[in-house]
Amino acid sequence: MKRPSTLLLIKHWLLPVLALLLITACSKKETQEVSIGKVAQGTLYLDVYESGDVEAIQSINISSPDISYRYGTLKITQLVKDGSEVKKGDTVLVFDPAEVRKAIVEAEARVEMELAEMVKLKAQHQSDLESLKADYEVSKISQEISRIQLESAGYEADIRKKEIELNLEKADIALARAKEQIDNTIRIQNEEIKQKNLAIEQDRERLREAYQTLDLLMLKAPSPGIAIIARNGNSGNKFQVGDQTWSGFPLIQLPDLSGLKATVQINEVDIAKITKGLKVEIKPDAFSDSLYTGEVISVANLAINKQGSNKIKVFPVEILIKGAGKHLLPGMTVSCRILVDKLENVLYVPLDAIQSDGVDEYVFKKSGNGYHKVVVETGSSNTDYVVITKGLELGDQVALTDPFMQQSKKEKKNAKAAKS
Repeated sequence: MKRPSTLLLIKHWLLPVLALLLITACSKKETQEVSIGKVAQGTLYLDVYESGDVEAIQSINISSPDISYRYGTLKITQLVKDGSEVKKGDTVLVFDPAEVRKAIVEAEARVEMELAEMVKLKAQHQSDLESLKADYEVSKISQEISRIQLESAGYEADIRKKEIELNLEKADIALARAKEQIDNTIRIQNEEIKQKNLAIEQDRERLREAYQTLDLLMLKAPSPGIAIIARNGNSGNKFQVGDQTWSGFPLIQLPDLSGLKATVQINEVDIAKITKGLKVEIKPDAFSDSLYTGEVISVANLAINKQGSNKIKVFPVEILIKGAGKHLLPGMTVSCRILVDKLENVLYVPLDAIQSDGVDEYVFKKSGNGYHKVVVETGSSNTDYVVITKGLELGDQVALTDPFMQQSKKEKKNAKAAKS
């Protein structure tokens, strides 16, 4: 009997086996590409996730000083390191004093100029008054001469007597005018001195104000604590050297670490779910393995614009942090999970499993080696899972992506590779 050739064996036995292995491998690869989720039953927590900042419930605010517009803007030139420990009286922030020092130099120059003008004015007044007094004395002597002449004119002709009387009247009038001019000049000079003194006092007051403002540009810690730098409303970042601010704006907090809270901003879509007393799970971003509990203590009634957007409205919500450890400090960013509701004994699947065609919601349920479309009805959901009220049973497996779309993409990819 003739033995079959090696080529014939390969053709009839080995090639089919290799083809079967190849098909199996491709099938496994395709299956691996589709992520699977299971229908579970149990307690589902409805929640709202939002990040926020840790703040002290009670703290001392160090704000920018209230200074005159004459000194320009408040520009930070020195700032304590965020989170550093400070003692009472330590300098924590310094503003640029250039404009204030310029104002001091100008005010001092004005005061010196006004004082010099006062000396000059008084000298001029004295000279003018002495001149008027000299004129008064001349008029007085002229009057006295006319009086003596009148007393000695007993035997003079009537015309001569009349002339002497007229001269005396002129002398009286001149003397009265000289006296009146002196009085008027003294009143005017007193008013000029008063106005000059007022100008000097105003310049001195501006000088005192400038010196006081210079002291205000150096902010000191009123008590010991941890310095927490506030955020700049313009940039959203914490204040830093070179930033400008305005009078009365809080710049640094010295918090009381015995009581902490987290402030988050809830989107207007979710705010109706949030009420006082809701429990909260809190994770610091810097220590993701740490978990704190909390409680909603305040929900704002008015919406504000979300930072960096004029269209999105958010509501500030405050959360009391319970049992805050020494590692949790004001200024830290935390992720807050607000537990809105608790649904017990419900069926649920991963949210990614739900597909929609605009009319129905459906899933791709695993059946044997393939998938088939199943229309479902859903209930409440959180960020990860959705309740199934109809269409699936406990233990069913569903695709987390559209397996047919993946197969279509794969076929297109293979066709493209074959052409190349």
